[in-house]
Amino acid sequence: MAVLEQVNSPQDLKKLSFKNLNILSGEIRDLIIKVVAQNGGHLSSNLGVVDLTIALHKVFDTPEDKLIWDVGHQCYTHKILTGRKDSIFTIRKKGGLVGFPDIFESEHDSLNTGHASTSLAFASGMAIARDREEKPFHIVPVIGDGALTGGVALEALNHIGQVKQRLIIVLNDNKMSISPNVGGIGKYLNYLASGRPYIRFKEVMQSIFKAIPGIGKYLVVSSRKILDLARRMTVPGTFFNDLGVKYIGPINGHDLKELVKELEKAKRYDFPVLLHVVTRKGKGYKPAADNPTSFHSSAPFDIQNGKFLKSGNKPSYSKIFGRTVLRLVREDRKIMALTAAMPEGTGLDQVQEEFPKNFYDVGIAEQYMFDFAGGISLGGMKPVVGIYSTFLQRAVDQVIHDIILMKLPIVVGIDRAGIVGGDGSTHQGIYDISLLRPLPGIVLMAPKDENELQHMVYTGLKLKKPVFIRYPKEPGIGVELDKEFKELPFGKSEVMREGNDGIVLAVGPLVYRALAAAEKLFAEKKIDLTIINVRYIKPLDRELILQLLKKSKAIITIEDGIWNGGFSSKVRELLISKRIKGYKVLPLGVPEEIVGVATRDELLAKYHLDADGIYEEIGKFLAD
Repeated sequence: MAVLEQVNSPQDLKKLSFKNLNILSGEIRDLIIKVVAQNGGHLSSNLGVVDLTIALHKVFDTPEDKLIWDVGHQCYTHKILTGRKDSIFTIRKKGGLVGFPDIFESEHDSLNTGHASTSLAFASGMAIARDREEKPFHIVPVIGDGALTGGVALEALNHIGQVKQRLIIVLNDNKMSISPNVGGIGKYLNYLASGRPYIRFKEVMQSIFKAIPGIGKYLVVSSRKILDLARRMTVPGTFFNDLGVKYIGPINGHDLKELVKELEKAKRYDFPVLLHVVTRKGKGYKPAADNPTSFHSSAPFDIQNGKFLKSGNKPSYSKIFGRTVLRLVREDRKIMALTAAMPEGTGLDQVQEEFPKNFYDVGIAEQYMFDFAGGISLGGMKPVVGIYSTFLQRAVDQVIHDIILMKLPIVVGIDRAGIVGGDGSTHQGIYDISLLRPLPGIVLMAPKDENELQHMVYTGLKLKKPVFIRYPKEPGIGVELDKEFKELPFGKSEVMREGNDGIVLAVGPLVYRALAAAEKLFAEKKIDLTIINVRYIKPLDRELILQLLKKSKAIITIEDGIWNGGFSSKVRELLISKRIKGYKVLPLGVPEEIVGVATRDELLAKYHLDADGIYEEIGKFLAD
C-alpha cells in the first residue's frame, strides 16, 4: 500500500517513520507533477517545499497551530495533507480547489494569500491577539527569499524584533521568486547559505569541550564569545539577530530529519526565531529543476519530455508588449524597461537579453519600482513599466503621490488586466479601471488586438504623460502586425460598425466579441448596432458619444472589469453632466463580488461578456 493512501490528515504523519516520510515525499511529488501536467499550475515552487511541508505538519498541529504560506502558490502539498487529497485534481478548475490558501476552503488555511510579503505582518498581528488571550499555540509564517525583498515584509520583521513576539519564521530560500532573485538581500542570503561549515565547526568544538572532565562545561561557556566572533566573521547572520530575531541555519530543506529536529528546537523559544531553510525549486522533476521559471506558473505539459502542450500559434499580449518595447529600445536608448520580478511574465525578458543596460528587475518591490521609475523620468530617461494588474494595486499610493501629482511621463503596461483564469480571486485584474479612472492627467488605453497594442506603446511614449495600457492574459486575435509604428489620434475612439438601434462602447479585446454579437443580432433579429472600439478609457471621446446619441439613446458599455466605478460609470457621468435625458444604459462587466476559480472563457461566459452573452443581454435590453 502506498504511504500516501494512509495519510488523510496531518495527524497521520505523527505515526510515520522517517523512512516512510521520505517515501511519502516522493509519492506527493509524483502526484503534484500529474496534477499540474493535466491542469496547469505552479509546479517548481510546489516541488521545492514538499519535504518542508511534511516536516511542518509533523511537528505542528494545524488548525490549532497557524501555518501561514506567504504568496501561497506553494501550498499543494499542504492541501494534500490537510484532507484535500481526493479533490486535488480539481485544483484551478471551475468549482474546484483554489491554487492558493483559502480560509473558506479549509480550517487548515490560516490566511488567504496570493500576493507576496504579507505573511509576517499577519503573523505579528495574530501573535498579539494570541498572547492577549494567553493561548499556547504556535504561529509559523513561511516566507520565501524573494518575498523578503517586499517592503511590508521588512517592515514587519523590524516590528517583530522590536516587540519580541513568540514566532517561528521559516525562510524558504530557493534563490528565486518567479525569476532569479536580484539585489542585496538575495546576495546576503546566498552568503548565509554558504555558512554551514561554521555551524559544523561550532558543534564539533563544543562537543570536544564538553568531553573534557571537570572543566568542560566552563570551556563551553567561555568559548561562546570566541565562537560568536567566528560566526560574525564567517556567517553574517547578525542582520536578523540585530533586529531582535534569532537566526538559525542554514538548514537543508530536503533532509526531513534535520528539518524536524530544528523545528522541534524552535518550539522551545519564547521570542522570534528565523529558520533559514535552503530548498531547490523543481526538485524531483528534472525539467522543472532545470528551468524553474518556465515551470513556475506552468501550462499543461507532457510528463515524459517536459514539453508544454501547444495552445495555438497566436502570440500573447505580453509577448507583443515586450517585443514592441525591444524594437523601441533599438531606436531610442533613453527607454528603460522596468519590472518587479516578472521579466518573463511581462515579456520584458526580451529587452533584458539584448539590452541589459536598459532593463531593471527590482524584485518583489512594486512600490519602489514606481518611485524608481519616477526618478528615471525626472532624470530625462523614458521608463516603461511592465506589471500585472493585480500587483499594480500594491503601488497605488506611489502612482498617485509620486507620478500623477508631478505629471511624470511614464508608460505602464498593465498585464493580466480584466478577468484572469485559473488563479482565483487574488489574481483578478478587474479593479485597475476603477482605481486609475479618477486620477487627473493620466491616459488610460486598452487595445482591441495585438497590433493596436504595439501602436499604443509607441503613442504612449510620444504623449509625455503618465500613460497606462491595459491588456488581458489571453492569446492575441491573430491579426497581422504593422511593420511601422503609428501614433494613434489622442483621445479618439474607432467606429467599427454603424447602426441606428443602439451604441455599443466596448473596451479592449471585448470589441471583437461585441462585433460577433452585433452580426448575430442583425442576422436573426434585424437589430442594427453601432460598435465602438473605445481605445481611450481616459480621456473619453466625449465628442463621438454625444454625436452618436443623436441616432440612439440606447447605450451598452462592455468591460472586463468592475463596471460600478469603472468605464460604465465614466460614460454615465458624461451623460449626467450634459443633462441628457431619455437615455438608457446597459452596463456589462463584472459585478461587485469575489471572482472564483475558472478559466477566462468560463468567467467571461458567466458574466455574459462572451459573444453569446453579449447577444443575449443586448437582445433583452433593446426588447425591453
